[in-house]
Amino acid sequence: MVARAIWKGVIKAGTSEVPVKLYSAVQDRSIHFRLLHEKDLVPVKQRMIDPTSDEPVEYAEVKKAYSMSRTISVILDNEELEELTPKESREIEITRFVDPHEIDHRWYSRAYYLGPDSSGDAYFALAEALANKKKEGVVRFVMRKKSYIGALREDDGYLMLIVLRHADEIVDLESLPAPAGRALDAREIAMAEQLVDALSGPFDPTQFRDEYRERVLELVERKSKGLKPKVEKFRPRKPKDDSLDKVLAASLASIGKSKPAAATKTAAKSSAKKRSTTSGSKRRRVA
Repeated sequence: MVARAIWKGVIKAGTSEVPVKLYSAVQDRSIHFRLLHEKDLVPVKQRMIDPTSDEPVEYAEVKKAYSMSRTISVILDNEELEELTPKESREIEITRFVDPHEIDHRWYSRAYYLGPDSSGDAYFALAEALANKKKEGVVRFVMRKKSYIGALREDDGYLMLIVLRHADEIVDLESLPAPAGRALDAREIAMAEQLVDALSGPFDPTQFRDEYRERVLELVERKSKGLKPKVEKFRPRKPKDDSLDKVLAASLASIGKSKPAAATKTAAKSSAKKRSTTSGSKRRRVA
């Protein structure tokens, strides 16, 4: 299925302008259920109810309030909030260019593809410049009455826009309890490093599936055909009170010193694919 643009914008760096189209880079694959009345299987509706009278409340009669404490709330009018809403704009303003390692994964929120709108010359020039300089652009933009910050990066000849979280959303590592316990000996550290080496290999996202979603869809499929649901009972493992070195030794024994054949095969396929796409990736076009 051909991707559809969900928004249009213009990347601005100084006086330079690059028209772009925005595409979702991820999609929601969660299981969604309809809520039915058990008695007659009619879809139920969610309504707002006054807790004192149990009477339904229309949305037009609802006020928004911000809780300052358990006993104090500030009432806000829709007109007041509307005045504070960012004005619509198509500009994706680049504020500066930074090294990619300066933005760690905690800041990532949602990924989008950017494709060229109209002529792609300026688009691909910007993508190639980011790749050659090994830089990412820190941008700010307004989309659908909400302001965002983001990271503009090059990926395989195209541009990507990663929406970033704001600073006050990031939990400071220093707020966590300090690690406690005994100091590890050299043998335990060496065995842990061997375990890391034994499990090292390329990342293949196809190996990690949403097993719950697959089981639910299998259940739906069986019931739609009038078949008896197949449900396996979960049997938790009994915890073992083994020392760290025994646990590590058992893990190494189960894995073996050599990498799994599947991982080696995946690495070869990944390397071959990278070689075949590198040469022609820089000037490909987005429809």
